Amino acid sequence: MEEIWIIGIGRFGSLAYSRLSKRAKSRVFVLVDPIKENLLRCEGSNVTLEQSEGVDFLTRHLSHAEPKPDWIIPALPVHLAAEWVLSHLRSGGIRRIPIPLKIEPLLPNPVRGSEGNMYVSHADFRCPDDCAEPRDHCTVTQEPRKQNMFDLLRELQMPPFRSVVLRSYQLGPGIGGYRSEQLFALLRGVEQTPGRLLVCTACRCHGVITAVERK
Repeated sequence: MEEIWIIGIGRFGSLAYSRLSKRAKSRVFVLVDPIKENLLRCEGSNVTLEQSEGVDFLTRHLSHAEPKPDWIIPALPVHLAAEWVLSHLRSGGIRRIPIPLKIEPLLPNPVRGSEGNMYVSHADFRCPDDCAEPRDHCTVTQEPRKQNMFDLLRELQMPPFRSVVLRSYQLGPGIGGYRSEQLFALLRGVEQTPGRLLVCTACRCHGVITAVERK
């Protein structure tokens, strides 16, 4: 039976649960949010509700030795993968650092977030929340996609920074997620790469970047 963890049950998290739970009755869900009222909107026989901060829950419950969950869906206003990596490696000398200004001309439609991350997108408009993420074109403009965002960030050349990229896969209309083994691969990549890094999560069209430094 497929197990899916949805981290953050605001508008997008509850939408992800609604759409995915209707598509396959054999799925089970773990829904995580610090606000009890958000969780109670998604009660069901195939659901476990966890009132917790998302990064803290993932740090405590995700285990390399246990083959679950099948998918993790980040639906909270932080860069979940980067924060999870930082929580594991902070005692080993890793820290968040500012993203340099010189990166902006290299990226499509960059926007800096208040928490220090950078958000990038091939779209300069608000995408529909049910986009199917076609392989080769945009559903809104019907124009060809020049390059997948996860490839663009992986190939980014900006010394002394090196990129490590976690790809997000389309699980349903407007719903992206990744497998737990991908997170552990990202963690190993950061552990094995000293110096300055751009920790990225990206699908075909959008991405988020966090800059870190390992001494």
